[in-house]
Amino acid sequence: MRTFLLLVRAGFRRHSTYRLALLAGMTTNSVFGFIRASVLVAAVSSAGAQIAGYDGPTVLAFVWWGQALLGVVNLWGFQEVGLRVRSGDIAVDFLRPVPPQLVYLAEDLGRAGVNVIGRGIPALLVGALFFDLARPPGLDSWVLGLVSIVLAVVVAFAGTFIVNLLAFWIVEVRGIRLMWMITSGFLCGLYVPVPWFPDWLRTFAQWTPFPAMLQNPLDILSGRVDGNAIWTTIASQSGWAVALLIAGQAVLQRGRRRLEVQGG
Repeated sequence: MRTFLLLVRAGFRRHSTYRLALLAGMTTNSVFGFIRASVLVAAVSSAGAQIAGYDGPTVLAFVWWGQALLGVVNLWGFQEVGLRVRSGDIAVDFLRPVPPQLVYLAEDLGRAGVNVIGRGIPALLVGALFFDLARPPGLDSWVLGLVSIVLAVVVAFAGTFIVNLLAFWIVEVRGIRLMWMITSGFLCGLYVPVPWFPDWLRTFAQWTPFPAMLQNPLDILSGRVDGNAIWTTIASQSGWAVALLIAGQAVLQRGRRRLEVQGG
């Protein structure tokens, strides 16, 4: 655990050096927050009082918490692992005492922590300053909402990690990464809430890990779900996190047996 925490801190320090990038990201998220808020509030107003349980304050909370989490949850993915597999540098990771999956997960958690401070909180404050956002109904919703954010980061990492590991069998995985990014962005609730989907599409999305990457924490933090429903949401996210981490470890071990590195 001490080693893992040191790796998290190292990831935090590494990504905290890009201060201008954090400022640019926060500014962009805030600008698009105003645009998204206007569009979704107009949709709710045109439909009457609410859509699928979302009224004005709830949909505003959905928008601004979503903008705050854009840099925290890595929905755009990463390519470092895939590049290391393609070049053979992943062999060095196998020689280290800490499993590669754990190392990259720790670094991603550190990156998420930096983005909470540098992008998430400022963007959320901008939204709260200009709009009437719905709030979690109690302290338990706040605490479990934060837990849900951590689980969302883990699920997003674990899924992208598996996609990167396909480089053991496919030399170029950029196309697959792009497909994963597009699909996850649509089904995780990045554009509109998943409950707004048609019944068949909403059911399909709920059978995938994608809502666990964004929609689930947004439901808790916007106050849309509370009570026992929060625990059901957390349990679903935890299940996906564990399942994807185990699957990633299995794919990693299978790819390790396939790996060939010339020169020693």
